[in-house]
Amino acid sequence: MGQLVKDKVILVTGSTTGIGEYAARRIVAEGGKVMIHGRNARRAAALAEELGAAADFALGDLQDPAVAAHLVEAAAERFGRLDALVNNAALLTRSSLDTASVELFDRQVAVNLRAPLLLAQAAVSRFRKQGGGGHILNVGSINALGGERNLLVYSMTKGGLMTMTRNLSAYLASEGIRVNQINAGWTLTENEKKIKVEDGSEEGWWERIPLEHAPSGRIFAPEEAAAHIVFWLSDQAGPVNGSVFEIEQWPLVGQNASK
Repeated sequence: MGQLVKDKVILVTGSTTGIGEYAARRIVAEGGKVMIHGRNARRAAALAEELGAAADFALGDLQDPAVAAHLVEAAAERFGRLDALVNNAALLTRSSLDTASVELFDRQVAVNLRAPLLLAQAAVSRFRKQGGGGHILNVGSINALGGERNLLVYSMTKGGLMTMTRNLSAYLASEGIRVNQINAGWTLTENEKKIKVEDGSEEGWWERIPLEHAPSGRIFAPEEAAAHIVFWLSDQAGPVNGSVFEIEQWPLVGQNASK
């Protein structure tokens, strides 16, 4: 590992499991400091202890609007400043036109879309107090471009996140604040393994993925998504702003079937 984010203080929401956890690990490995966030105190404390002095944690349910400002201030108070926010936390609850309820919609929008907005507000306020600059990286999904039939509300929230990314990047560019997004493709987190089994797939389904879904013969590992996150947070990404980058292994536009 190098020093891609040396001395940068980064808040990563939803970072006790999955892509967020791997992002937290990679940030520390690349010389940064990370504020871990989750709802499970045991997991958060264990990860922070493992990562050492460069990490700490703050708890909170993002359905509560007050949690956003709390997390940003916790990071700034612990490490003295905040350089970047990674909006990673999201609910992946299944829904379709026939199953989407008001309660499910409100809950998923609160966590997947409203919370990133409130976190962005709090982070930008902190960036301005520090004299400007800073970076917000939103973790989206290729489902933002349409989505699977059983991920209706989730896909809607990720589409909204993509629009927010582009809107905020234009609004904040003159202040030196960058806002970008990565749209992650199918990634083999522990949670994804369990969800697919609950959906009816056999144990070990990830070893038998059809090539039309994964031309390389496998889907992405969470550490690979984390590597993209850290690159976009680094100065090596340059002044890129308002970009939505797709982490996928085939073109989403103009794809032609091949054998």
